[in-house]
Amino acid sequence: MTSTEVSGSGNLARSLELLWDTGERPSRGPKPGLTLGRIVTTAVTLADAEGLDAVSMRRLSTELGTGTMSLYRYLPGKAELLDLMLNHVQGETEDPPGGVDAGWRAAVEDMARAVLALHRRHPWLLAVNQARPVLGPNAVRGLEKTLSRLQDMGLSDPERVSVIIMVEGYVTGAARTQVHAIEAEKKSGITDEEFWKAQEPFLSRAMTSGVYPVMATLSEESFGSEFDHFEFGLQRLLDGLEVLVERRTAPPQERRRERPQSSDAAERRP
Repeated sequence: MTSTEVSGSGNLARSLELLWDTGERPSRGPKPGLTLGRIVTTAVTLADAEGLDAVSMRRLSTELGTGTMSLYRYLPGKAELLDLMLNHVQGETEDPPGGVDAGWRAAVEDMARAVLALHRRHPWLLAVNQARPVLGPNAVRGLEKTLSRLQDMGLSDPERVSVIIMVEGYVTGAARTQVHAIEAEKKSGITDEEFWKAQEPFLSRAMTSGVYPVMATLSEESFGSEFDHFEFGLQRLLDGLEVLVERRTAPPQERRRERPQSSDAAERRP
């Protein structure tokens, strides 16, 4: 993950045609067995194994056993290929085992864990700037499923979209930490346990120096791997949303009692 690619940075119209299968198909001399789907899945497999930098039209042609120019009959270049790769992996999310009628909190949990798992399967996703995503069928299908499960929150449409943005932002940050830790171990050849063991003598002296009194009193398990920081943060995020949902879905008389307080708070703002 040494460089950042940008989704939608190629020929946007062509990407959309390919994603929604509305463009022209190759008509002259395609290699038997070569399809756009095979090109995309091969690119994803290569990116999973070696990172996004390894994906090039020349390298793909080698993996597929065809000439580089054959690939250009199917798509303009790597930028458009990236849009197709993103749509491909977005189609991997399955319906939750408990069904889709378990309520908004379960829906957010399912979404968060699915996004985390997606990034762990495809670490190269962290090297893609998706500030302006090109929405293909799989992305739209995923949004449809999630938004439909959030309808009982009692929030406005923009607020439900904001919930998805907020949760995905949290999960992407957690995924970045996890994926980078795995990557660091692979590149250094030093396990996580060995890494922290090497620092132990220096940290022990620092903790007995009196300079760091709060840290010196922390229990041994404070930085242990047994504590699930991802789940702790996710549940606190959900707790905050639950407060808002309870306020929005409260009986009208209770909501009316809250309004003057909200108004006063707004008036007190500088």
